[in-house]
Amino acid sequence: MSGETILVAEDDQAIRTVVSRALARHGYNVQATSIASALWRWVAEGKGDAVVCDVMLPDENSLDLLPRIRTLRPDLPVIVMSAQSTLLTAVRATERGAFDYLPKPFDIANLIATVQRALGRRRAAVEPGALVPQEESLPIVGRSPAMQEIYRMVARLAGTDLTVLIAGESGTGKELIARALHDFGKRRAGPFLAVNMAAIPKDLIESELFGHEKGAFTGAVGRRAGRFEQAEGGTLFLDEIGDMPLDAQTRLLRVLQQGEFVPVGGTQPVRTNVRIVAASHRDLAQMVSQGLFREDLFYRLNVVPLRLPALRERVEDIPALAQHFLAKAQAEGLPSKVLTPGAVARLKAHAWPGNVRELENLIRRLCVLYSEETIEEAVIERELAHARARPAPEPAAEAGELDLARAVERYLDRFYRAYDETTPPSAVYDRVLREIERPLIERTLELTRGNQLKAADVLGINRNTLRKKIRDLDIRVLRGP
Repeated sequence: MSGETILVAEDDQAIRTVVSRALARHGYNVQATSIASALWRWVAEGKGDAVVCDVMLPDENSLDLLPRIRTLRPDLPVIVMSAQSTLLTAVRATERGAFDYLPKPFDIANLIATVQRALGRRRAAVEPGALVPQEESLPIVGRSPAMQEIYRMVARLAGTDLTVLIAGESGTGKELIARALHDFGKRRAGPFLAVNMAAIPKDLIESELFGHEKGAFTGAVGRRAGRFEQAEGGTLFLDEIGDMPLDAQTRLLRVLQQGEFVPVGGTQPVRTNVRIVAASHRDLAQMVSQGLFREDLFYRLNVVPLRLPALRERVEDIPALAQHFLAKAQAEGLPSKVLTPGAVARLKAHAWPGNVRELENLIRRLCVLYSEETIEEAVIERELAHARARPAPEPAAEAGELDLARAVERYLDRFYRAYDETTPPSAVYDRVLREIERPLIERTLELTRGNQLKAADVLGINRNTLRKKIRDLDIRVLRGP
C-alpha cells in the first residue's frame, strides 16, 4: 500500500475508531483527533495527504475550517461527514472546497473508495465565500439515500454551466431541483426562468422562446423579447421538453450548438449566454427511437442526466415532507394541524401516484376542510379514498358527496397553484372561508336535506363544530321534506 497519512477528525469515539481502523487496514497511516484545533495544527504543520472530518466538532464547525485549509494547502483533499444530511450541508461542503460529502450513516467501503479517489486527483477549484440560502428557505426535503445522491449531484453541478436533463414522474419536484442548481450556482445573480412546453400552444413556442419582431405575424404589434433574452446571464428551465414540436426542436438545437438564435420574423442572430436545464416525465430515449424527438438534441441536452426518485421510492421521507407542508400551510395563515402516528403510517402506506405534489395537496385539504387540530388515520383514509378512482355509489346523495369532494380537490389544486406568496396570510384565509368553506357546507347541507348530523359526518367534523360554523358564516339551513 501507499502509506499515505489520513487525518481523521470525529468527536464520536466509536465512529472515529471504526474509520481509523478501516483506513489502517487498507494500508494508510492514520492520525485521529476529536477536535478541530488539533486537525488545523496538523494541516498547518504540513501533515496528512487527505482529511476525513465530521462537520460538527466540539470547538469549531469544520465547514468554517475548509476555506482556511484551501488557502493554506489547496491540494489537500477534505472529505466531510455529517449526520445533518441536507442539501444545504452538501452544497456548503462543496462550495467551501470539500472533495466529497458523505451523509451518516455511510458505508465503510464507500468511504475507502472516496479516499482512494481523493488521493488520486486534485479537487476542482470552487469559488470561496459563495452566498447560499438559509436552510429554512430550502424547498427540498428528505434525507433518504435516494435524496442524498441527488444532493451530492446538485452540489457538484451547481458551480458548472453543464446542461442537465432531469427525468422523473410528474410531481417529483423537477423544477425545485432546477432552481436549486441555479440558486447555488455561479449564475445565482442572474434570472431564473421556467417555461413549460406542454402549456404553450405549439404555434407560439418559437415566439415564446426566441421572441419576435414587429409584424412577424398577425398580432405582433411590437418587438417582444423571448425567454432566452429574458434569461440572459442566468438559467432557463425547459420543463416537459418532450412536448416540444420537432420544428422548434431544430431551432433549439441551433441555439445549443452555436449559442445564438434569430427572433421570429428577424434576420439578425442574437447571441445568448444562458444555462439550460431541461426536464421531462417522458422517456426521451424511447421517443428518439420512435422518431418523436431529435436524437442530436437529446444528446445535447443529456450532458448530465439526473433522475428524481418517485415518492414511493423514498417512503422514509414522507413524515418530514408532511411536517414541512403542515408548517408551510400554517405560515400561509391556514389552521395548524398535528398528525397522529397512525395517520403518518397511513401516509407511508399510500402509493402516491401524484408524488410529492399529491402529498402537498392532501396536507392543504386537511388544513382547510377539518376543524380538529389532530388528524387521525381515519381522516387520511377518507381523503385518500376520495382521491382514488372508483365507481360512483348507488344512492344519489352519496354520489353527490363524492362529486363534491372531487370538485373541492380540483378547486384546491387551482387555488394553490395560483396562490401569490405576497398575499397576506389573513387575506388567504379569508378567501378560503369565502370561496371554499361556506359553499362546501351549504352544498353538503343541501345534499343531506338539512340533516346536520349526516352533514357533519360527511365533512369529517363534529356536530357542534358544524353548528358553530353555520352560525358564524350565517348559513341558512333548508329542511328537507
